[in-house]
Amino acid sequence: MKQSDINKLIRLFESFFDEKVENTEALPPSGSYREYCRLWNSRRSAIGACNADVRENEAFLSFSEYFRENGIPVPEVYTVSKGRNHYLIEDLGDLTLFDFLSAVREKEGFSEKIIVEYKKALKWLPRIQAEAGKKFDYSVCYPRAAFDKQSMMWDLNYFKYYFLKLAKVPFDEQALEDDFQVFSDYLLSAESDFFLYRDFQSRNVMLKENRVYFIDYQGGRKGALQYDLASLLYDGKADIPQPVRQELFGFYIGELKKYTDVDLDEFTAYYKGFVLIRIMQAMGAYGFRGFYEKKEHFLKSIPYALINLEYLLNELNLPVRIPELVKVLKDVTQSVFLQQVGGAPAGLTVRVTSFSYKKGIPDDPSGNGGGFVFDCRALNNPGRYDEFKQLTGKDKNVIEFIEINSEMESFLESVKRLVSQSVQKYLERGFSHLSVSFGCTGGQHRSVYAADKLAGYLTDNFSVNVVLAHRELE
Repeated sequence: MKQSDINKLIRLFESFFDEKVENTEALPPSGSYREYCRLWNSRRSAIGACNADVRENEAFLSFSEYFRENGIPVPEVYTVSKGRNHYLIEDLGDLTLFDFLSAVREKEGFSEKIIVEYKKALKWLPRIQAEAGKKFDYSVCYPRAAFDKQSMMWDLNYFKYYFLKLAKVPFDEQALEDDFQVFSDYLLSAESDFFLYRDFQSRNVMLKENRVYFIDYQGGRKGALQYDLASLLYDGKADIPQPVRQELFGFYIGELKKYTDVDLDEFTAYYKGFVLIRIMQAMGAYGFRGFYEKKEHFLKSIPYALINLEYLLNELNLPVRIPELVKVLKDVTQSVFLQQVGGAPAGLTVRVTSFSYKKGIPDDPSGNGGGFVFDCRALNNPGRYDEFKQLTGKDKNVIEFIEINSEMESFLESVKRLVSQSVQKYLERGFSHLSVSFGCTGGQHRSVYAADKLAGYLTDNFSVNVVLAHRELE
């Protein structure tokens, strides 16, 4: 985010709350062109958003107001700039359903803890779709008021041009276009007088104080019920096991019946079609962001999409003929190029952990043992100073102290050389796990800083999955 945009958000904060901003922090970019930062002082915090697309902002702001009036847990909008391209919203923290899933799954698999949180989200979904959507003013939707023929063709062509062509998957363009027409006409025959969230996936569900909250619904419009359920249960990197999908599908149907009549056979038949178009839309995004914009982390989702697609094609039984589309999708699942593009990032997981020596060296949950343990206790300790005792290695003041008053930089250069050598060899030999741990006296300052830095370095320089854990902070 540009400094000029941050300054505008600071002025919004200070004008609305009549309090000074003490700190700002840019938040990681998402799959859109919206930019976010956190602004805070000792009393409160808020999330600042910057987006040049005013019509998209208007959709988000209008949805937010309507949802809150109808009791849906979404962030409160505090204030909006005159130009409508900067605004402040409630800070819901950093824990998404996907983050929670990833952390729990690393330690105990896809456990009941994860399923409970999914059910919390699914309990709200029918209310958002069927009840809150009844009196909604769909004229504010952007870019379309409904998930109509035009919207579907946009998604299908997005898949064709940004995934199939860039992934070098051959197809008969006219035959594929004919199938797109048939397929979209079939989906449009489903009942669609509901609110379609559009991007109802685990990264857009926030967890705070044992509750779920929903974000990033600015693409909402009128549409069929099945699409949002497909978005959540076939969310690429969430990689939900099929038996769990079936359990969550049944739970959703039970909740949906509280709001509207459901013909289960008809619902299920359309559901498979909407799963298919959602996977294709997601693949289009992976292709655009990964192949075209060269953002490699989007390519890491491709292996999961291929697995979902292969499973779906084996179960597909639509009442319409789309032979070229089915052929192309089968070719996608069997593409050596796609398996190579997505396979390397999925192969090696590097677990980076900070810890306190007082509580012992962390176990390696992969069961492989070995790895690296680096001792940070020779470095100057911020914890000895009163002003840092309640802070951590993630706080700006502690970071500045460490970078100025210790030999952390040279320490980490040595660490990076050693770890890089192992990562390269592990990738060449097809190993699946490597653990790297940083210890200090309390597991609060130096080890946290070092773990964060190494995790960022590995993410930026290698095609690996990085799992970051701060044991004592958690």
